Amino acid sequence: MEDPDSLTQLFRRRGLKVTPQRQCIFQILHANPGHSTAEDIYAVAKRQMPTMSLKTVYETLHSLVALGQIQQIDLGTRSFRFDPDVNRHHHLVCSSCGRIQDVDLDLAPIAVNAAQEHGFVLGQSEVILRGLCPSCVTNNGS
Repeated sequence: MEDPDSLTQLFRRRGLKVTPQRQCIFQILHANPGHSTAEDIYAVAKRQMPTMSLKTVYETLHSLVALGQIQQIDLGTRSFRFDPDVNRHHHLVCSSCGRIQDVDLDLAPIAVNAAQEHGFVLGQSEVILRGLCPSCVTNNGS
């Protein structure tokens, strides 16, 4: 994902409105490059701009997805996450606390062979590995 100033320029070039609320969201995303939910972003934005609406957060996030600046992912955590890393990668998800960590795996040959075996034309592949993060292993083992 580009920095907030570059996102502002990108929105203007594409004819999208650049509001103080959207610039606030750009700043939040840039400062927190994790796998935030819209509600997470909204909670931070609301503290900075009490007039912020959840609808504005969603609209801005969906615009960023459409522009290829972030990706919307469903990791089975009951909420869509917005990932600023748009490069092909996979995720580790803690089954206890919900922590999400990026992980790089080279699964292309496996995915292509499996897809072809069943007659699928593969568009993309994604792996979600579930387990316990180090903190939850320590807390559950005590």
